[in-house]
Amino acid sequence: MRGFSAFFKKEMLELFRTYRWIVLGATALFLGILGPLTAKLTPWIYEQMGDTLKEQGISIGVVTVTAKDSWAQFIKNVPMLLIVVMAVFCGSYVNEYSKGTLVPLVTKGLTRTAVVLSKYLNHFLVWTASFWVTYCVSWGYTAYYWDNSGMKHYLLMGVLYWLMGVFLLSVLAFFSSFMNTSIQVLLGVGAVYFVQMLLGMIGTVERYLPSYLLSSGNMLTGEKVPGDFLPAAGIAAVLSVVLLILAILITKRRKL
Repeated sequence: MRGFSAFFKKEMLELFRTYRWIVLGATALFLGILGPLTAKLTPWIYEQMGDTLKEQGISIGVVTVTAKDSWAQFIKNVPMLLIVVMAVFCGSYVNEYSKGTLVPLVTKGLTRTAVVLSKYLNHFLVWTASFWVTYCVSWGYTAYYWDNSGMKHYLLMGVLYWLMGVFLLSVLAFFSSFMNTSIQVLLGVGAVYFVQMLLGMIGTVERYLPSYLLSSGNMLTGEKVPGDFLPAAGIAAVLSVVLLILAILITKRRKL
């Protein structure tokens, strides 16, 4: 436990020393503001483009923006936040192996389980903070400019999007346990996501895939209900635990 605590503190200090927290914090804040701002400016943008569009024979009537449009922008921005988080952490594990920094620590009693768990906890907390900053800022501005009361299950939608990120962090830990470069790890995470997109084309399989959680925005307007996402949420949670356990077991056998 002492080794875990010490290594976790080291991970947090590295997060601040490398200014990653600034990158992630700024990205989260920017994306949180971007959604409502884009929706708010949409009528103005169309108005400025009106003359040009008329010359091309395109006529645009009055554009009305609602909270639905703001949340639609939030839904588009969450994958961008996921990509940034994965890009920042893709080398977290493998850099330790390639530089040999774990060798003296392990010989002094630090367990490999503590290494994986402390890194995963660090990534988990950073993802959680980043996502909910984006969500809360977006929610706040949407509530200020419009009325969120017409939207359904927006808090549950946020939880499901957050869970998708937790799942991908477990995928990242799993690939990091046996791959050697950050590019390989990032490609592995991307491949998992891409395969899910392909499998999602099969109607009977789609609702059981973790990637199905990214369509939970359809709950906002009542197109889907919470029960539609229970299978995907359950499988994502179970797979997150399984992949993390596999990452620990493989790391224990890995040559440092």
